Amino acid sequence: MGKKDDNQLQIPSKYRNKEEYVQSIFSSIAHRYDLLNTVLSFNRDKYWRRFAVAQCQLKPGGIGLDVACGTGMLCIEQAKVVGHGGQVLGIDFCEDMLAVGQKNISRTPYKDIIQLKQGNAIDLPLEDNTFDCATIGFALRNVPDIKKTIEEMRRVVKPGGKVVSLELSKPSVPIFKQAYYLYFERILPLLGKIGVGKDGPYSYLPQSLKVFPHQREINDLFIETGLKDAKYYELTGGIVSVHVGTK
Repeated sequence: MGKKDDNQLQIPSKYRNKEEYVQSIFSSIAHRYDLLNTVLSFNRDKYWRRFAVAQCQLKPGGIGLDVACGTGMLCIEQAKVVGHGGQVLGIDFCEDMLAVGQKNISRTPYKDIIQLKQGNAIDLPLEDNTFDCATIGFALRNVPDIKKTIEEMRRVVKPGGKVVSLELSKPSVPIFKQAYYLYFERILPLLGKIGVGKDGPYSYLPQSLKVFPHQREINDLFIETGLKDAKYYELTGGIVSVHVGTK
């Protein structure tokens, strides 16, 4: 038997809470995470990340933050924009994901300007008004408190800076919507099981999306936390959404 968190996500009984459960999942798939992201998204993940970083309006020499940075891919995208005169910090609570991220970054020309640090999205170990932007990619579904995470991102961004979320969302186009959910709920878990050699981690994904708020509701949370000009873009038929707000 399992238990449910406040968002009605089923959590196996051996885990104390959602945070512990999510950390266990990502530790187990860290070694295959990037490959499976590319395969399961039909290679669209790279475009999605580029689009998200473009909304940050970063400039050469800027300072960027990626929250729940995982394997560092959004950090690398930010680094491409800020260049060698800038800085990028990635924060994640999962050591195994950070270890893979460090390897990914070491293979790029930006290893000297990207720093990775262990920390929690709902209690960022960072000063107020520090960064030109804060991004979070495919992780807002996984945090224990969505609004608190957005508030923390807003807190550490400078006035005028951007808070940007890239996340799976809920398509609304008929036929495409049905085909997407068939793929996401039936085929993706099977492919994920083949990729990581175990059942469970990629069964969590459709469950987490099912209980995750609609993109309109996430936009409302951006507004509630005090972010201005909040808006969102639905990409690839609404498979993902990019939310943007200004401090």
